[in-house]
Amino acid sequence: MKQADHSSDTTEIVDNFPGGSMASRPVHFIWMLDCSGSMSVNGKIGQLNFAIREAIPEMQQAADSNPAASLLVRAISFASGASWHVGEPTPVNNFSWEDVHTYGGTDMGAAFKLAAGALQTPPMPQRALPPVLALASDGQPTDDWRAGLRAIDSTPWGKRAVRVAVAIGDDADKSMLKEFLANPELEPLQAKNPRQLAAAIRWMSTAVVKDASTPKVEDAKPATPLGPPLTKVEGEADIW
Repeated sequence: MKQADHSSDTTEIVDNFPGGSMASRPVHFIWMLDCSGSMSVNGKIGQLNFAIREAIPEMQQAADSNPAASLLVRAISFASGASWHVGEPTPVNNFSWEDVHTYGGTDMGAAFKLAAGALQTPPMPQRALPPVLALASDGQPTDDWRAGLRAIDSTPWGKRAVRVAVAIGDDADKSMLKEFLANPELEPLQAKNPRQLAAAIRWMSTAVVKDASTPKVEDAKPATPLGPPLTKVEGEADIW
């Protein structure tokens, strides 16, 4: 799906203020989802699709709690190459989820480069709030992910982005995910079963959105909130 120019992404809030209407500031939320062949093992890709779909109503509620910000959602899938799964920045209240499917390798660097293109100004409007980059992966990158990460870091909005990541299963490259987070105090979430994955996706869709949607002093980069401990329920097995 082709990426469009959205340099004027704003939502008008009409009020009786001197000077006319006030434009809410956009928050761009970008899922970056591993769709490599290993995600088909033990139902991981199905559970990821389910978790994202189930989190949408709570994501909408989180966005509604701050009408001064306009949440726009899109998604990148990566396997052998990367592409926009949802290419149009979509207002969260109009957002729905179509399943991603597995194929091929883990070209995470290609996904990073694709995201970096969206973090330039334009297409990112100057008056945006810091974007959210939400990464989910179960394995080792099969391309030059560091070059892709440098591409993100070289953009003005990439430097200011709120970054969160979930490692799906024990085979995920947690050290690489930690480097993506760009904060030594943070760790990627670890999901070893469907319930933990659902909890991680729900947190990424709500707590992180609330934080990113709140303007900070002088628009400083928001501090990514610490993720919830994904504890195991008694009798629950790790299947990934």
